[in-house]
Amino acid sequence: MKQKKFIANFDDLPEKIGYECLIDGEKLAVFRLNEEEVRIISNVCPHKQGPLAEGTVSGEFVFCPLHDYKISLVDGKVQEPDEGCIKTYDVCIENKKVYVLV
Repeated sequence: MKQKKFIANFDDLPEKIGYECLIDGEKLAVFRLNEEEVRIISNVCPHKQGPLAEGTVSGEFVFCPLHDYKISLVDGKVQEPDEGCIKTYDVCIENKKVYVLV
């Protein structure tokens, strides 16, 4: 069974700017996409090992700051011609508090 771990207050997360946090030894990148949606992915690019929280957000994608390929915030897939996938996390928002399910 997954546990809820507190990430941040929803209103404290800037829209379309990544936020890095450490949960159970894992670096996570948290993105508030709009007034009701938050996505959480692993914060380490699988190719260049850079921090994805520093990338640029467009729609439901983040552009890796080191090689500019876009990565889906929904399923973690990296765009072609590159390949690979990063871990995505389930998010729970309750009473304006954001939790990751791990």
